[in-house]
Amino acid sequence: MESPTQPSTPPRVTHSVTDGVATVVISNPAKRNAMTGSMWRELAELLGPLAGDRDVRALVLTGEGATFCAGADIAALRGTGESSQSLATRAEEALAAFPKPTLAAVRGHCVGGGCQLAAACDLRFAEEGALFGVTPARLGIVYPSSSTRRLVSLTGLSAAKYLLFSAELIDTDRALRTGLVDEVVPTGQLGQRVAAFTQTLAARSQLTQAAAKEFAAGRVDRDAYWAEQARSADEATEGVAAFLERRAPRFTWTLPEPAPELRPGDLRHR
Repeated sequence: MESPTQPSTPPRVTHSVTDGVATVVISNPAKRNAMTGSMWRELAELLGPLAGDRDVRALVLTGEGATFCAGADIAALRGTGESSQSLATRAEEALAAFPKPTLAAVRGHCVGGGCQLAAACDLRFAEEGALFGVTPARLGIVYPSSSTRRLVSLTGLSAAKYLLFSAELIDTDRALRTGLVDEVVPTGQLGQRVAAFTQTLAARSQLTQAAAKEFAAGRVDRDAYWAEQARSADEATEGVAAFLERRAPRFTWTLPEPAPELRPGDLRHR
């Protein structure tokens, strides 16, 4: 007797929040988590509410199962009225603008639009055996200028040209050497490592992290703003006291709500 056919799960982007960490999951396992038009839109629309959630102190982006993301589902994007590039860039910029620490947890393939999303995160941890590729040259697509600059800032000019010109896949060793990846984790240990590291992020001063993220992105007009935030929050007093008392600090500053100066795009790479 034939076993009943299992219903397929529709492509989607899901999320959960646990202990201050939002986990966003790219889910299209039938196509190695390739991004459909609706998935690009879901991701961009999801990030705003998570940025405004005071319970969220860090964000992890990952893929369902054994792969991160194989890029855009080109077939599914036909006839949408919007190009795959514009949809991907919108989601990428929303991710880059997220005002709290972001980390891509990569297994398997991280290719095309998937690599674009991983590069938009602050950090990238990869499991041994993962493969990375920036593949617009295979399709005759002009890679967006913002994405190109972001890739160059991570890997350096020569490595970025290698990836863009050849569209070849590279392994975790090369990705680590070029700066595309921050840590390579043994097989089976990625989840544990990411959970431990994001709990460290969640315990640190969000004031320090938010200011550092803006400055690192190139903001040059917010020194006075962050100096005032530091004075009013006085997180340093708590940090020094906790250090001297040999206890964990209790940092309480959170992003102001509403925060009109932290709209998507404000932390865009410049």
